[in-house]
Amino acid sequence: MKIEDLLTSKGKMKILKILFKNGQANISRIVRETGLNHKRVEKHLEELKTANIVIERRYGKLRIYEANLDNPQTLKLKKLLETLETL
Repeated sequence: MKIEDLLTSKGKMKILKILFKNGQANISRIVRETGLNHKRVEKHLEELKTANIVIERRYGKLRIYEANLDNPQTLKLKKLLETLETL
């Protein structure tokens, strides 16, 4: 995923903010906090997983998502968002 695609997607950025803030969240919480519809959140999460920015953990039917902080790109995105929040 190109950084331009990520930064220009309000939905993906909203999801990442939630995951950076809370550490992890299930899809229902992400839907509730972003205000996006379920299908859109699923699509964004799938793209973020493919880019190795988000990790999905499954516990039976429950899926928990968290930012992949082992990925240097994810850490850079987190720092960028933190910097933008202070402006």
